[in-house]
Amino acid sequence: MNTESGGWAAKAHFDRTHLWHPYASMQDPPPVYPVVAADGVRLTLADGRTVIDGMASWWAAIHGYNHPLLNAALTGQLDDFAHVMFGGLTHAAAIGLGRRLVALTPAGLDRIFFADSGSVAVEVALKMAVQYWQARGQPRKHRFLALAGGYHGDTLGAMSVSDPATGMHHLYADMVPRQIFAPRPACRFGNAWQPADARALELLLERRHEEIAAVILEPIVQGAGGMWFYHPEYVRAARALCARYDVLLIADEIATGFGRTGRLWACAHADVRPDILCIGKALTGGYMSLAATITTAAIATAIGQGGAGCLMHGPTFMANPLACAVASASLDILAESAWPERIAAMEEQLRVELAPCQTAAAVADVRALGAIGVVEMKGPVDLRRVTPQFIDAGVWLRPFGRLLYLMPPYVMTPDDLSRVTGAIVQVVRTL
Repeated sequence: MNTESGGWAAKAHFDRTHLWHPYASMQDPPPVYPVVAADGVRLTLADGRTVIDGMASWWAAIHGYNHPLLNAALTGQLDDFAHVMFGGLTHAAAIGLGRRLVALTPAGLDRIFFADSGSVAVEVALKMAVQYWQARGQPRKHRFLALAGGYHGDTLGAMSVSDPATGMHHLYADMVPRQIFAPRPACRFGNAWQPADARALELLLERRHEEIAAVILEPIVQGAGGMWFYHPEYVRAARALCARYDVLLIADEIATGFGRTGRLWACAHADVRPDILCIGKALTGGYMSLAATITTAAIATAIGQGGAGCLMHGPTFMANPLACAVASASLDILAESAWPERIAAMEEQLRVELAPCQTAAAVADVRALGAIGVVEMKGPVDLRRVTPQFIDAGVWLRPFGRLLYLMPPYVMTPDDLSRVTGAIVQVVRTL
């Protein structure tokens, strides 16, 4: 471990004056905390303090940090080669990962396009849908129906299908394509299903299906758009409506995949198979940036027989061997673990230990699903105020908007999880 504590003042000054951080201003950036080591669920800061990571590095590091099997997969591939272009070449790491994904994803999803980030996976899914309908002789079907409250990424197409008001992209409204939005599902996960909840979606498809290429949604959990948990029957209704009106269904499982909601895929709560599936984040266990867009043979064949003769996308680092190797190892670790029982226990612990927040005057709602715990405030959370409070409590959390939330690594012990939930309860009492 190289702490270099004496040199961090100069490094921090350079960081503050030259390095842009996510969703931050360069004019007056909020404080950042230098990390010098990471192991298990703990991050070691440059000043010697350790904090428990309740974010799993934006929901990706499901096995924690510095995992010996993931390290071995990475270095083993590195001994052979770090990267080769995927255009005209292939390699065992991509083939091995592809086999695993075909076996793990819903039956019929067996054509895989590797991408380099979740946003790019969404872009590819949108392109797949448009090219599919072009190949079918229906070029008018080029728009998308998305859900209010959704979030699908920060690239141009992904922004267009994210919530236009709360999706962080209103500044670019005049440059992104205009899509169609249905109201956010109102019926909560765990409550009685109200069939009228899907009526607005039905009406939009009835009226505009001739121009809609696909419905895109985050099944069960709307992530960065508000951590909203909605009823599985809505996903089932969307699947049936898409079939009725000849529209594709795209499931964005970048945040929800690999067990986060208590099922391997959130779509499994509704027993639904989408036409196109987007995955990322936890795919590599948080080690490398990798994502994938997975579709059916019928869609892939139609695109191949269309005017272009191919899918018009090709990232430079597509199917990077290091990322593919570590992703395969991550999936092996997940398969060999008792993750369903672990996630179920986490959900119960989150429900119990976050419940005291509900009595605070500043709190609007408390909810938990799988390895996701949310405390929704009535007003915006002051990041500059609460982040140091969490650090002082030995916890790393990254609130946003009105949400204090956690998405811990699956390997977090009950004692460590209690420290994180306890810190949230403590901070909420100061707000």
